[in-house]
Amino acid sequence: MTDFTTVQLEMDPRGFATLWLNRPEKNNAFNAEMIRELVLAIDQVQSDKNLRFLLLRGRGKHFCAGADLAWMQQSAKLDFDANLTDARELAEMMYSLYHLKLPTLAVVQGAAFGGAVGLIACCDMAIGAQDAQLSLSEVRIGLAPAVISPFVAKAIGERAARRYSMTGERFSGERARDLGLLSETYAAEALDDNLCGWIDTLLLNSPQAMRASKDLMREASSGSLNPALRRYTENSIARIRVSPEGQEGLNAFLEKRKPNWIQEPQQ
Repeated sequence: MTDFTTVQLEMDPRGFATLWLNRPEKNNAFNAEMIRELVLAIDQVQSDKNLRFLLLRGRGKHFCAGADLAWMQQSAKLDFDANLTDARELAEMMYSLYHLKLPTLAVVQGAAFGGAVGLIACCDMAIGAQDAQLSLSEVRIGLAPAVISPFVAKAIGERAARRYSMTGERFSGERARDLGLLSETYAAEALDDNLCGWIDTLLLNSPQAMRASKDLMREASSGSLNPALRRYTENSIARIRVSPEGQEGLNAFLEKRKPNWIQEPQQ
């Protein structure tokens, strides 16, 4: 397993991984090193066939305070081509997370500013603290949320994305839930306990079926109701019905037993 400096990848024996942003002394603000390490960690998760889903979390008080100040100071001195290289690396991180085949769940506490909102939007689901503070803060320092904008617009809709990208105003975890960026919110002190319920729920499901559902929803939401999409959905259900996990799930349901992907709790 790769050793990282700015992130941490933890494997749970139940079959999922937690990818931690691990710069709590910097409020998990990301720099070039963290961006590169996130890409490597996501690739590592992608290649592990035994994993069922991924949690994305931040160590310490805050999920992620956006871009690191020292990194921004360095970027300000770069020419256009060097800045374009930086932007491409950031985009690679976001697109890798968005296209990860595993289901992804972000867990948000404290601050989530700038690019951190992009990370949340790239995940399939997200939960957070009611008192979390989020902001597309780039306009406050003369920038724009360029690379993350497609993911944010998909997550909260064009109208809300226009508002928050142009005002830079902060909004709470509860507002983020209303916008659809967060699936649910909880009191900060109850966030971890409620996360356990989400984990238990995801562990009930067929790993293959969750991946197939992720692919299906991406295809269904990206196009119109046309013959190609119809054929895609028909082929998808036919493939999964005859697959080993599909057969196991159907037989377990008919035989009134638990499927073999549900692990019995240890005594």
